[in-house]
Amino acid sequence: MVDGAPAAPGAVAARLAELGITLPDVAAPVAAYVPAVRTGRYVYTSGQLPFVDGALPATGKVGDGEGLVPPDDAAHLARVCALNALAAVHALVGNLDQVVRVVKVVGFVASDPSFTGQPAVVNGASTVLADVLGDAGVHARSAVGVAVLPLDSPVEVELVVELAE
Repeated sequence: MVDGAPAAPGAVAARLAELGITLPDVAAPVAAYVPAVRTGRYVYTSGQLPFVDGALPATGKVGDGEGLVPPDDAAHLARVCALNALAAVHALVGNLDQVVRVVKVVGFVASDPSFTGQPAVVNGASTVLADVLGDAGVHARSAVGVAVLPLDSPVEVELVVELAE
């Protein structure tokens, strides 16, 4: 809920079930950091890669052409990143019903030099957050093209989430 009130008990879990989404296990950090940190009413997630069962389903640069990760595939991977970030929030606070707002999403897209469709790729993350959290999932956002990401991941997403008092 955007008015600062938490969702009804079990509302987010019910919405995930309705959408056929199971939150993944929290991805193990690939370096010296933690998946998420809470300070006051805010949770900051580390950048989440699109791990599925501990592995990256695709690697490389995003773009159009042979040997590149197609933008539609990258958008799906950004969705996976956002779900991994929600899993990190859930693991830290115990209940996604406490989320009153996704404040900010930052999406990084490992881009072929000619690729300029980063916003459409990061829409994969934005859309699933709105689907799961409703109005509380609507957020400010940056979609950034970069030369390379950790482990040659095509995408990485981080969140800032506000919790109920």
